[in-house]
This record gives sequence, structure tokens and C-alpha cells, in this order.
Amino acid sequence: MISPVDQRLSAPKDNRVVPAIYGLGIATPDPSPLPLYGLDIETDTSENGLDPAVAPVVSVAIIGEHHRIVLEGDESSLLLRLDATIASLPQGVLVTWNGAAFDLPFIAHRAYLCGVESGLQLWHDTSIRSRNEPLSGHPGSYRGTWHGHRHLDGYRLFRADAGAVLHLACGLKPMAKLVGLDPVEVDRERIHLLTDAERQAYVASDAEVTRELIIRRWATAQAAIDNVSQMGPSQPYVPPVVATPEATDRQAEPQTIG
Repeated sequence: MISPVDQRLSAPKDNRVVPAIYGLGIATPDPSPLPLYGLDIETDTSENGLDPAVAPVVSVAIIGEHHRIVLEGDESSLLLRLDATIASLPQGVLVTWNGAAFDLPFIAHRAYLCGVESGLQLWHDTSIRSRNEPLSGHPGSYRGTWHGHRHLDGYRLFRADAGAVLHLACGLKPMAKLVGLDPVEVDRERIHLLTDAERQAYVASDAEVTRELIIRRWATAQAAIDNVSQMGPSQPYVPPVVATPEATDRQAEPQTIG
């Protein structure tokens, strides 16, 4: 039996089309008293896009009701601009899809390697269970804040209930299609071969549909916002070991979360 929450998830979207925020879609108003920002990153897949020791961040999208931001360029500059952009936004909730295990620790790792100071704070939380191996160089998943913004991992939320009921893997694209959204799709192992316009459309689409999925079930989603009040002081991320040729040659297991 599907719960009322899941019935709402699969219901058609009334008079709204949000397949492409790059000029075609109309942002759904925030249902929460705090702004909701979809956040997604893309990494360089020319070597191993899942390993932060070797793959730079090449694109970041931040999508809110009144914000449509895609950042690219030199990685150090990109990360500096990303941190400044996050700091400038009205405080709200950063919404990711598997950000606890991938996007946030990847950004922290790359910022460390680039010597970029950031307001991103992470706390490793052993209570967050994952079916996949942790990000290379990291012990597992994290809870986080960023310049006062709180964080919500939509993947964890959907996997805990809708995924369990419907027996779905809860990848972003399948979940988006399930509720009638039309996400941009590409070969995720060939991000480095996309044109600038294709890459920008892809990262923006992922951030948009992530935000939209959370908006659709905000009544229950808000309980999944990271609570770091009892987790003690955050420690700056420092990679445990310097990457070796043998380590960087290893290929991470493919993931189908995005």
C-alpha cells in the first residue's frame, strides 16, 4: 500500500513545467519559511570523476525561487566564487541529492587541495548508512552547514521511505521521471566531452529537479534537514593521505544516484 505521501509524489503536476530552468521553466515558490536552494556539482570525468584527489570541480549550479546561478571556470576561482555566492544568499536550506556522501565532501576536499578557505562545515555522521563505498579519502557521509545555511540530502530522504515502499534505487533521474519531471540526461562518465552549454544545462537541471522533488513533499522533508546542534565543533577537512599513483589508478565503483 502506497502512503499518502507517495501518492502525492506520483500525482501529475498541475499547470507547471520545470524540465529546464535555463530559460524555459518557472520556479516553484518556496513552501518553507526559509529559501530552498538546489545545489549540484559536476566534476571532470576525463580521468576519474568520482575521486576528489584527481578530479576538479568543473561546474556548480545553485537554483532557488529567485536565483539561477551556474559557476564555471578555473577551479580555485570557481570555489572562491561559490563560497562567496553561498555567503551572499539569504539564509535557507541547501538541497542536494546524495550531497552528504558526495557533493559536500567533494567540495571540501577540492577546496583543501586548492588552498581555498570556505564556510562549509562538515561533521562525519556514522548513523548515515550507505549502500555504496564512501567517497575516496573519506570515512562516510556527513551532515553540514555553509555560512549559516542548513543542508538537506534529498536522496537519503527518498531512500528511507519512498524507495523502501516502491523498491526503487532512488536515483535522481528515475525519481524525477516518476513524478512527471523531465530532467536533462547525459552520459555521466563523459561530462568532459559536453559542450559548455550542454554541461551548464545538465548541472542546472539536476539542481532544479532536486529542489522540485523536495518542494513536493516539504511537509515531511523538513524533518530531514541536518541537525548539527549536538555534534560538537566542526573540524576542517584534511585528506588522510596524499594520493599515490596506485591510489589514483583505482577506479571507484559506478554509482547511479544522480
